[in-house]
This record gives sequence, C-alpha cells and structure tokens, in this order.
Amino acid sequence: MRDGKSHSETETFDRKALAQQWMRMMEAELDQRRARGEPLGRKQTLGDLVDWYVEEIGDDAEWGRTKAADLKRIRKAAIAKLVVTSITTPDYIRHAEARKAEGAGPSTVGNDFVWIGQVLKSARATLGVLADLSRLDDARHALRQRKLIAKSQARERRLQGDEEGRLLEYFANRDGRADIPMVDVFRFAIATSRRVEEITRIKWANLDEAKGVAMLEDVKHPTRKKGNDRTFRLLSEGWEIIKAQPKRKAGLDNEYIFPYNPRSIGAAFTRACKFLGIRDLHFHDLRHEATSRFFERGYSIQEVAHFTLHDSWGTLKRYTHLRPEQVPERRG
Repeated sequence: MRDGKSHSETETFDRKALAQQWMRMMEAELDQRRARGEPLGRKQTLGDLVDWYVEEIGDDAEWGRTKAADLKRIRKAAIAKLVVTSITTPDYIRHAEARKAEGAGPSTVGNDFVWIGQVLKSARATLGVLADLSRLDDARHALRQRKLIAKSQARERRLQGDEEGRLLEYFANRDGRADIPMVDVFRFAIATSRRVEEITRIKWANLDEAKGVAMLEDVKHPTRKKGNDRTFRLLSEGWEIIKAQPKRKAGLDNEYIFPYNPRSIGAAFTRACKFLGIRDLHFHDLRHEATSRFFERGYSIQEVAHFTLHDSWGTLKRYTHLRPEQVPERRG
C-alpha cells in the first residue's frame, strides 16, 4: 500500500530469505517509478528498454550498421517480451540457444549480450531500472563454457596465388559498363589500407600532395565518433590513382574522390569473388593485405601506423600477417 493505493506483485521462492530480498527489490523499484511519475502497474520489458535506448541514446552515439541491426533483431526476439526485472539466467541462455538454432555463430551471439548489457546499464543509470546484471554475467559465463558465445576471431586472410590478377582482370572487363571504377578502388585499397567506408569519404579539399598526406574526417574509433580527424601518409601509387579520378561528373564538381556508395562497392567485390570462385575473401581483407605489405617493404611499426592510423601495436598486429619467406635475414 503506497499513498492509499495498493499494488500487488506475486512470485514464489523456496526460501523466506529470498522472498524478502525480492520484496525489498520490488519496493525499491516501485519507489523509483513513483519518482519518475510512471504508473506503478507498468512493467517495462526488455523491448521497452531497447526502444528507449535507441531513441534516447542512438541519435547521439551514431552507431555503426552492425549494432543498429543487432538491436533491431533483439527487439523482435522472444526475450524482448519479458519484464526486464524478471529475466533470469536461464532466459538469457535460452536466447543464446535460439540464436544458435537460427545459424548465428558464437561471436554474433556474443554481440547480442554486449548490446543487452549496454541497454541494461544505461537504463539502470538513467532510469533507475533495477535490472539484475549478475544474472546476465552468470549467463555469459555459462555460455562461454559451452562455446555458445565467444569473441570474434581475428582474420588472417590475404590475397593468394593469382587472386589479385584475376580480380583486376574481372574488374577491368566490367568497368567500361559500370559506374564504379572497381579497378581503381581495388588498387587504392591495397595501396593505402583504407576501409571501404573511408575510401568513399576522402575529399579533394583534404589532400596535400606537397606533403604526401591526406586528411580523413571522423576516423573509426571505439569511443570518439565525431571530430576524430586524422592525417595519413599516401605513397606514389595512391597519388597516381587519385589523379586518374574525374573532379567533375555530369557537369557537377565532385566533393569526394570516390563518390560512391560503400555498400555498392562491397556488393561488387562480393559478386566478383563469387563469379571467380574465390572463397572467403572480404573487401576488408584488403586492409590486412595492405598493412602486411607495408611491413614487407621494411616500414617500422611507427611508420606503418601513419598509413593505417592504428593507435597501438596491440591493435595493429591483428592486421599484420607476414609470410615467413618475406622476413629478411639481418646480421648484427
């Protein structure tokens, strides 16, 4: 009974101490709802909190496509219908099992729990929602033991054999009929180690050929989403490709050197690999290839970082896969 109004919640426990702990938790949650002016009878589901998280935090956070798509999928999952304070460790485990049954791999399932954790932590801090994060932690521990969730594996795929030549020949035969000059985009990726989204965001105005550098706005970073403008080194191969691009198209000035949709570039690359029978090669693997080639040419870690814009060796080494025969013999 609060302020002359009654509110009831029912739950069954094996021990009185657990029942009393649950009762205190529910009373505290009711006080939080009253302080926010919420109706006491309203129970927030995980889906409610995902909606709140997307609406209140998403606009400022500017997530990537992967996180946005994952949150949208979680919103449609069975676990999203559960009252968030009542979600148990077995509920989380059942969600992981359902995702595995759908064909999701351990790293993909693991991402679900990363995002759910962020939603719950934000809701606890901002809304005072008394979600029990220990249940989520217990589920993660159990799922790691069962190999149902895991960190993504660092890829080591590089171009092999005649794959580079075959791709260049394929793109050369189609570029005359296509809008995107895939030969130049492909070569530029290998020459610079730029991600496909970065290639399409390099501006003519941000080039400095005299210094041999270019500036890229809002470079990908774990915490800094805006204003992380970085300058990277461009070698002669990169400048030759840039100079071959038209500054005007259809009578209009191009702001960007490669004014194309990155998804279209990725799709064209995927189609080419499928047509040529090249297995398990992604456009992003070209960043691995380019970084490894910088090391094979003799550049030091510090020098390579000026090409790739990695902040630390710990991150940079994930993209560095030297071939044993490429390591030169040095004498002291």
